[in-house]
Amino acid sequence: MGKIIGIDLGTSNSCGFVLEAGKPKVVPSAEGSTIAGKTVPSVVAVAKDGQILVGEPARRQSVTNPEGTVFKAKRKMGTSHKYKLDGKEYTPQQISAFILRKIKKDAEEFLGEPVDKAVITVPAYFDDNQRQATKDAGTIAGLDVVRIINEPTAASLAYGLDKQHTELKILVFDLGGGTLDVTIMEFGDGVFEVKSTSGDTQLG
Repeated sequence: MGKIIGIDLGTSNSCGFVLEAGKPKVVPSAEGSTIAGKTVPSVVAVAKDGQILVGEPARRQSVTNPEGTVFKAKRKMGTSHKYKLDGKEYTPQQISAFILRKIKKDAEEFLGEPVDKAVITVPAYFDDNQRQATKDAGTIAGLDVVRIINEPTAASLAYGLDKQHTELKILVFDLGGGTLDVTIMEFGDGVFEVKSTSGDTQLG
């Protein structure tokens, strides 16, 4: 059975993770460490020659090709918005799929084996349409999305809070590259429940 990768499909930057000997490891971008560290800038572009660029190469050429570059497509997930690049229209799902496909490819090179399953995190405030759009993006990218998980739940799991044998009230403060989210959750009987979430989708 192949590995299932975890993917943080972020507003400004995205990242893949794999478990190695029980510990999470960041999937390094093929471009190496850049301004975004090991992560992949959530940027997609169609270059002047028609080539599709994703991540750092797309970010680098954005100053000279602003009309052919898409930033922060995550904010439009679940909507009917269309991006027009080089005379062709793309949905937010298609733009996000380019990013997910790159992370998939980077993970395969890192692991030396095919990757076809993923868990993708989304903000707690994402509605059903936004969650389905994220899953659709994974499908377009060639991934079987086995689960969509709330970002604050993923953060709590990463800190091992699910191993606590007590009821907990948890505050997760997520100052991301493009958004700010604050979520209050309760944990009990092995279940995380989001009680309230708020933030600013334009602040990061």
